[in-house]
Amino acid sequence: MISRLPIRLRLTLVFAVVMAVALVIVGLVLSFGLGRQLDTAIDQGLRARAADVSSLVAGAPEDLDRRPGLLTARGESFAQVIDPTGRVLDTTRPVRSRPLLDRAQVRLALGRRLMLQEGPRPGLRFPLRLLAVPAIAGGRPVVVVVGTPLVERRRAVHEVGLLFLAGGPFLLVLASAACYLVARAALRPVESMRGRAAEISGTEPEARLPVPAARDEIRRLGETLNEMLARVDEALERERAFAADASHELRTPLAIVRAELELAARPGRRPAEIHEALASVGEEVDRLARLADDLLVMARADRNRLVAAREELEADELLHSAAARAQARADAEGRRLEVRSSAHLTLLADRMRLEQALGNLVDNALSHGTGDVTLRAQGGDGGPVELWVEDEGSFPPDLIPTAFDRFTRAPGARGTGGAGLGLAIVRAIALAHGGEAVAENRPEGGSRVGIRVPG
Repeated sequence: MISRLPIRLRLTLVFAVVMAVALVIVGLVLSFGLGRQLDTAIDQGLRARAADVSSLVAGAPEDLDRRPGLLTARGESFAQVIDPTGRVLDTTRPVRSRPLLDRAQVRLALGRRLMLQEGPRPGLRFPLRLLAVPAIAGGRPVVVVVGTPLVERRRAVHEVGLLFLAGGPFLLVLASAACYLVARAALRPVESMRGRAAEISGTEPEARLPVPAARDEIRRLGETLNEMLARVDEALERERAFAADASHELRTPLAIVRAELELAARPGRRPAEIHEALASVGEEVDRLARLADDLLVMARADRNRLVAAREELEADELLHSAAARAQARADAEGRRLEVRSSAHLTLLADRMRLEQALGNLVDNALSHGTGDVTLRAQGGDGGPVELWVEDEGSFPPDLIPTAFDRFTRAPGARGTGGAGLGLAIVRAIALAHGGEAVAENRPEGGSRVGIRVPG
């Protein structure tokens, strides 16, 4: 039930409970401490009075019991002199002749100092605190008893208790109200952010939450949420661009397929023309299949589901395999493929994914580069292994930072048949292996594109 209350009410309730417990503890500690201090003061006063009375009776005549009034003449209020048999030798008027100690207590007091707290005695309507000490009167042992009423002590402790009982609830209500106001003020920015978040929709991609001026946890929360909104907005923008580019890339081959099929379906078409149209359709279908595979790889990479099944591979074998697959195309274009790698250079990687990445790199070099193409492997010895594909062309300087972005193509590359996903897939495969993809122009001329993966 409490968990369903607003946070400010829960904070106020917890504060009120803690405050109430604290007030009770403080009241008890204060009352107990006050009582102890009063008892200490009373005991010190009793010891001083007992010493004075003992000195007084020490000089009294032997017949003290026949000539009482010594204590009354001195002005004592509660005092007695008692002999070992329990008989009162001298006493003050308030306690009269009734002994303040019984015989057992007298026997104890003859041997040592005895502190007692007694309830109301006959003739007295209030409790007493008594101190009995051994003394000598007229050459014989006696017990001197002095006392003081505890009315004032009890009244002082009682008044402190009443003060807490009367002022505690008022203080508790006042503190709880202050806690509620502070909690409400502290949480007001959160409510403001919640209200603004409820208004944000897809039509306001740049909308952000209001952030309070105070440098506190709520401000950091607002800044973190705004950073999250910026990342979400960036991801949505990438998705929208991806969908738009994918739609554009799909539209062209689909339009060609439709046109070819419409031409083939016209009456009077010769078999050779129908065969040519169907061949064109087949090429476009292959292109669509490759594009669908590439889009699937990118979708998996976006969801961090592009998994690399690692095994120990020879870098030289991977490069020769990639060169062999592209050799026919290179020969058709009159370009030379060359492999250069260190013997026994190994790496832990996914064979199928690395072959796909190297195939894309070679295809990119043959499609957009010039001159001879070199496949190179280097590194190892505990460090990363680098797999490069080099050619004699060069990147435009403004293209290098975006070379691995999706649907990025060099100026004039439209219409070459590529979708601009080859290098993006290379980077996704490199990241899946915990590595990176690199594109750069070589100082000696030409360019190279490759990946670095852990050895």
